[in-house]
Amino acid sequence: MKNFNIILPGLLILIPFGYAFYLYPSLPNTIPTHFNMEGKADGWGSKDSIFLLPSILGFVSLMSYLLLSNLKSIDPKRAAKVDDSQYKRMALFLVVFISALSLVIMYGTAHEGIRIDQLLFPLLGLFFAGFGSFMPKIKQNYFAGFRLPWTLENEDNWNATHQLAGKIWMIGGAIQFLTGLILEGPWAFGTFISLVVVMVVVPTLYSYLYFRRKVARLLNKD
Repeated sequence: MKNFNIILPGLLILIPFGYAFYLYPSLPNTIPTHFNMEGKADGWGSKDSIFLLPSILGFVSLMSYLLLSNLKSIDPKRAAKVDDSQYKRMALFLVVFISALSLVIMYGTAHEGIRIDQLLFPLLGLFFAGFGSFMPKIKQNYFAGFRLPWTLENEDNWNATHQLAGKIWMIGGAIQFLTGLILEGPWAFGTFISLVVVMVVVPTLYSYLYFRRKVARLLNKD
């Protein structure tokens, strides 16, 4: 099982490289390397740059997987309480997402006329919704979740904040997925960013108010 836990993410990281090699012979000498918020290419490079994206994202994916799957060993705050299996599942989910992100961007790069925003925003919505499902199960730690002064100080605050955040992220991610399929250009970008702000600000504000209520209760007791 231990070898499987190493081999599976490794294979997932290598898939985008295989797709890059598959695309390479049919690519023109110049390909898009950057897209604006309307999903249109505004940067260009040689066809060799098709390997740059899976290299960068593959490295990010590998480092993220190693960090999350070994969280119990490196988190000084909650090492005894961390559920290894939970974080390993989350690490694998992140590897799947990053590999899918690499594939989607390369597909948009290789197929002229494809609107990259209509591929990216639905995928990112699925990521937020999926990560939201992990939120209520995340225990206090320094690396994943809403790591705020109040959540790290109080376990009840952490748990309540992540219960709320999980629901908001799953709902917000589902809306991002649907609007990403329907809307285009600035509308898609604006809706996506607005939802991200809500998904971050609401749990953060809730966590702070939870902390203030606890302080008020302590003062009233005195």
